[in-house]
Amino acid sequence: MRLIFGLVLLVGVGLAGFATYMARNYINQYQQALAQERQQRAPAIETVNVLVAARDLKYGEKLARDAVLSVPYPRASLPEGVFTDAAALFPEDARDPREVLRSMVRGEVILTGKVTKPGESAGISSRLGSGMRAFAIEVDAKSGVSGFLRPGDRVDVYWTGSVGKGNIRTEGDSTGSVTKLIEARMPLIGVDQSADMDRDEARIARTVTVAATPQQVAALAQAQSTGRLSLSLVGALDETTAEVIEVDQRRLLGLQAVEAPAPMVEEKEQCMIRTRRGSEVVMTPIPCTN
Repeated sequence: MRLIFGLVLLVGVGLAGFATYMARNYINQYQQALAQERQQRAPAIETVNVLVAARDLKYGEKLARDAVLSVPYPRASLPEGVFTDAAALFPEDARDPREVLRSMVRGEVILTGKVTKPGESAGISSRLGSGMRAFAIEVDAKSGVSGFLRPGDRVDVYWTGSVGKGNIRTEGDSTGSVTKLIEARMPLIGVDQSADMDRDEARIARTVTVAATPQQVAALAQAQSTGRLSLSLVGALDETTAEVIEVDQRRLLGLQAVEAPAPMVEEKEQCMIRTRRGSEVVMTPIPCTN
């Protein structure tokens, strides 16, 4: 009887040890799997609430409170000029709401550059920076890049006119009909009566409006009254600075300037009297008589 009891006890201890071993092995496997899952899990991203368009917004539309929505946005990827507080976008002391400067789709982040200041109209005046003025340039299909200009583009302005009359000379010593680059990379803020930067249709414009300093306005006004202005569209990714450009007919055709022969200088007739003094002859000038 004792032998059977001892045998049963031994078997029980063995089973308990085996169960303990299996449980420990299972726990270790679970902990390893949990550690691997934590390592593979993406790190926590810090977010901040920003205001986005709750629906599609069009140019010139007055921005209402129900047209915006607050959503979380990664803090590390925040663009410049976002609105994180509705009070900043809709000030309580504003008499009129902001207006949309550029069309936005639903979910697009609202930036300061896409809306006007409170109470400001989405016209040309909202595109002018401090110290800048708006100046209109008359264009046609030839001088206006065939109607492909739109607000937001940059253009080079060329002047074509006549110089070289009288004592007037240009810096490049050009004469006759001359074309010269007078202003480079001027921003367009309006085409005809439209300041919409999202217009994509080609339309022959009669006037374009540029943002210029008062000094540039004076130069453009003088150039427009004395010759013809033409525009050249600058590429959207072009950051080069244009050099001084001046072309006349002689440079266009590759002709060399022919220098006029020097005028003949008539030598003044001189009259002399020869006087012999011993072996030496002395020449004495005297007035000539015909």
